[in-house]
Amino acid sequence: MVTDAVGAREMRGALVRLRHATGVPVAFGGLVESAHRQLRISELNGNLTTALQALAVSSGNGLGGKAVALARPCAVTDYSSSRQISHEYDAAVAAEGIKSVVAVPVVVRRRVRGVLYGALRTAQPLGDRMLTAAVDAARDVEHALVVQDEARSLLAASRGPEEASGAACGAGSGAGSVAAWEDVREAHGALRALASRIVDPGLREELLAACGRLARAVSAEPSAREVGLTPREVDVLACVALGATNAVAAERLGLRPETVKGYLRSAMRKLCAHTRMEAVVAARRAGLLP
Repeated sequence: MVTDAVGAREMRGALVRLRHATGVPVAFGGLVESAHRQLRISELNGNLTTALQALAVSSGNGLGGKAVALARPCAVTDYSSSRQISHEYDAAVAAEGIKSVVAVPVVVRRRVRGVLYGALRTAQPLGDRMLTAAVDAARDVEHALVVQDEARSLLAASRGPEEASGAACGAGSGAGSVAAWEDVREAHGALRALASRIVDPGLREELLAACGRLARAVSAEPSAREVGLTPREVDVLACVALGATNAVAAERLGLRPETVKGYLRSAMRKLCAHTRMEAVVAARRAGLLP
C-alpha cells in the first residue's frame, strides 16, 4: 500500500532525527500490520546485527507490544530484567546488545499505526531529553500518515463530485446543480491545498490530475487561451474561490500572507483581472478552476 510505503519512509527519517537529536546509539521501528494486529520491525538505524529486522511483535507482548496495547509511551531501564514487560523477544534484544529502551506509539485517529524505539546499550535511566525527542519523532510520523490519509480520502471523494459536475452541467440552474458545483469547487480547493503537503510524488501527481479533471469539468470545450498561471497561483485562486482571505489561504497552503498576496497579484495581472473575484471568474473561463 502507498500509505505503508510512506509510513516506512517517514519512520526512517524519524529514526535519523532521533539519533541526531539525542545521540542515542540505536533507533528502530515499524508499522502495525492491521490484518494481524502485529508490529513489524522494518526500519533500523545504528544497529550492529539483523536480530531485530522483520521481528513481529504482538500487541501486549514485550515493550513495543505494551506500547501498542496501551497506546502510550513505555520505557524500561534494563530490558532483560524488567518486570514491567513480558519477555518473548529477549533473544533478539540481547543479540543486538541493547538495555534501556523507550517505545513510543504512532497514533492516528486513536488507532496505533506503528511504534518508534530508541535504545541505549547500557542499563541507565532514560532522560527527559531522550523521551521528548522520541515522542516528537513519533509525532512527525503521525502527521505524515494523517496527510496521506486525507489525500487518499479526498482523492476517492473527488470521483463523486466529478460525476456530480456532469449532472450539474445538464441540469440547468436549479438548486441541485448549484449544490453540486459547490461540492466540486470545495473538493478542488481541498485537493490543491493538500497536494502541496504530499511527500510521495506519485500520490501528489494523482491528486493534481484529479484537480485537473475537476477544473476541466467546467466546460465541454477546453479553453483556447493560454493563461500560463503557475501551480502556486492556481492554488491561491482555488482558495480565493472558496472565500478564503489571504491569511486563511496562507495557512492552508503553508505560505506567508505576503507570499499569497504576491501570487494573487501575479495571477490577476495574467488574467487581466482588477479584483479577486474577477480573477476567479477568468480562471474558471480558462478551465483552470471548476
